[in-house]
Amino acid sequence: MGVAKPGVPEQGSRTGKPIMALLDLLGRRWLARIIWELNDGPQTFRALRTRCDDMSPTVLNARLSELREVRLVEIGPDGGYVLSVAGKALLDAMLPLMDWASDWDRALAGPD
Repeated sequence: MGVAKPGVPEQGSRTGKPIMALLDLLGRRWLARIIWELNDGPQTFRALRTRCDDMSPTVLNARLSELREVRLVEIGPDGGYVLSVAGKALLDAMLPLMDWASDWDRALAGPD
């Protein structure tokens, strides 16, 4: 399976609409977590792997390659992985979902 990109038909969509490409990309295991962990700034491969609960180095390498290919992550000046401008914008767009998830968690924990 190739990297999900706008304009390229993906799973569940023959149109290649940008939102479908994004949902396919974010649905890949560990990908959203990597974006989230890069929120705190540059991370080396080893540090990022530790922050992601010691995920397989093969999977981390594959996900970082995908994120670099779609220009959401880049190599920083000190050699660590960093969010690109587009990656930071995506993370900003994800923050309201974090708030929603927290509200949802509280609602599920409350009385029926």
